Amino acid sequence: MALKAPIALSGEDRQKCSFTVPASATNLNRHGAAVHSNRELLAGSVVLVRNQRGTQVSARIVGQLPAFGGLSTYAIEFVEMDD
Repeated sequence: MALKAPIALSGEDRQKCSFTVPASATNLNRHGAAVHSNRELLAGSVVLVRNQRGTQVSARIVGQLPAFGGLSTYAIEFVEMDD
């Protein structure tokens, strides 16, 4: 889907600092999305994506995409974590 959805993104950035920041997601599909954030993220790391209704899912950073609107952009794939 080409819509732009506001999300919250949590995890660790490239400097291993924990964060929770507002972000946005585009190109959503059942397997992943593109996320736009002001944080520099590391490919292979796992982040938590939460929508405005409070639904959250773990996602792996697959790679960095060209910047969008001055924000870092990353391809993510949704993953299921065994707890």
